Amino acid sequence: MDNVTLIGMPGSGKSTVGVLLAKALGYGFLDTDLVLQHQEGKQLQTLVDTLGVSGFLAVETTAICSIDCHRHVISPGGSVVCSPDAIAYLKQMGPVIYLRVPLDELTCRIHNISTRGIAMDEGQTLESLMAYRAPLYEQYADLIVDSVTGDHLETTVARVLSQLNQNQ
Repeated sequence: MDNVTLIGMPGSGKSTVGVLLAKALGYGFLDTDLVLQHQEGKQLQTLVDTLGVSGFLAVETTAICSIDCHRHVISPGGSVVCSPDAIAYLKQMGPVIYLRVPLDELTCRIHNISTRGIAMDEGQTLESLMAYRAPLYEQYADLIVDSVTGDHLETTVARVLSQLNQNQ
């Protein structure tokens, strides 16, 4: 297994679980949002505000497709599944795992929805965003790991490791 990519909604724990998973596997960790911010020289919310959702997705795709790493846990933005090219690129790098979190838990976790840099249209809610993206996450995932309300991070990491070991 070369790389592992974690996908899911904003607030699903991709970055936090990703760091712990990388440590457990002895891998590096790569957050594609940071790659995008570095390449564009702007914060995510500024990119969404100035480019709009479609423009943001275009520069996000370019950033993701520029990644060249091995033995990393990769945490892309939640919108990666909106770009067939970006998600296909990640899938060819290794297994893609969907961290599935219930909407009520996401709502509790996300307090800065308007400034977090989430690629969502004006007036769109977290609920409607999840309704649109959840089928895409399921379509592109090689494995799905459920994170239930009240889970500790270590529990989610253990579930991911278990799924990876079962599917090797």
